[in-house]
Amino acid sequence: MQFVITAYDGAGMLEKRMEVRPEHLANMSKIKGKVLCAGGLLDEEGKMKGSVMVMDFPSKELFDEYLASEPYIKAGVWEKVTVEKMNVVLLDGEKYVQK
Repeated sequence: MQFVITAYDGAGMLEKRMEVRPEHLANMSKIKGKVLCAGGLLDEEGKMKGSVMVMDFPSKELFDEYLASEPYIKAGVWEKVTVEKMNVVLLDGEKYVQK
């Protein structure tokens, strides 16, 4: 089951984001194989203002467990988070086969 997360940082959170970023990246490493694509959203000046992630989890419950552990959420960096189910068809130009 694939999900796309779009998360926007709260106002003035860039410094906090950078402080929490090592924890966020370490958490991403723990779920290696479930992250299909991830990166920071940039403002007009090229500074991070949020995140987008496409993830594949066997169930919504396991995805929710990940989300509850997300350091950017726990630290209050992300102010607005949307999650939508997604049907990944292509990955790196090849037909995507769910594991």
